[in-house]
This record gives sequence, C-alpha cells and structure tokens, in this order.
Amino acid sequence: MDILYLMILCSVSLAVVFLIVFIINVKKGQFEDDESPAVRILLDSEIIKEEPESDQEKPELKNKTEAKSD
Repeated sequence: MDILYLMILCSVSLAVVFLIVFIINVKKGQFEDDESPAVRILLDSEIIKEEPESDQEKPELKNKTEAKSD
C-alpha cells in the first residue's frame, strides 16, 4: 500500500512539472504561430534567390577552389 502512495505522489508531481513547463512556454509565445509552419513549405518557391557571382569577379574564390582540388 505504501508503494501506491509513492506512485501517486510521483505521477502528480510529474504532471505539475509538465504543467509549469507548458505555462512558461505559453507565456514566452511558443504556441502563438500555429499556421505558418504548415504553409511554409508552400511559400518556399516564392523566395527570390540571389544569383551566384562569377569566378572572374572574385579571384580569391577561384584560387581557393583550385588549392582544394590539389
């Protein structure tokens, strides 16, 4: 019977710890934006990517790549 009291005490204390962690994260704003992660994959194609600069404009990059290949 003593183990039953110990198990109830452990489960209630663990539930209280999880509740405190949840409340802290809600106050920090962890759960405010629930829509954008679901549509972020759809919006990736709209991002304009910068064109890479040519090797002639940056000769130090060209030298570094040649040194790595040796």
